[in-house]
Amino acid sequence: MLHASCHCGAVTLILPRRPRVLTQCNCSICRRLGALWAYYARRSVGLEAAPGSYRGYRRRKEGTIDFCHCVTCGCVTHYEKAAKRADGRDVLAVNARNVLEVEAIASVPIKMLDGAGRWSVLFREAQPHLFRTPDRPER
Repeated sequence: MLHASCHCGAVTLILPRRPRVLTQCNCSICRRLGALWAYYARRSVGLEAAPGSYRGYRRRKEGTIDFCHCVTCGCVTHYEKAAKRADGRDVLAVNARNVLEVEAIASVPIKMLDGAGRWSVLFREAQPHLFRTPDRPER
């Protein structure tokens, strides 16, 4: 089990397992957010947040995805489909940059998705340097 939270701690997500892969996308919103997405069945992720502590952003009224962020510190914590399945089997994407157990995800391969172009995978490789400070020994 892993935990992710916004910077101020008002929004916490409890993840059932280490992600198998992380996705970095270069589409117009993901590029601006700088997120690394980890995907789970929505029903498998615990969300702890007081009512009104996070809010969703949908690009257009007809948009299909709500990008959720903390109303206090502004961190984007997750996204989910605007129309949710009753059984919870739809996907919830967690921003893995908010995972507290950094060492648990440092070796997870990152898939670079060309969301700005052909929606194809450009490369897939682990990038532990993104999670560690170079002048500190590994923990």
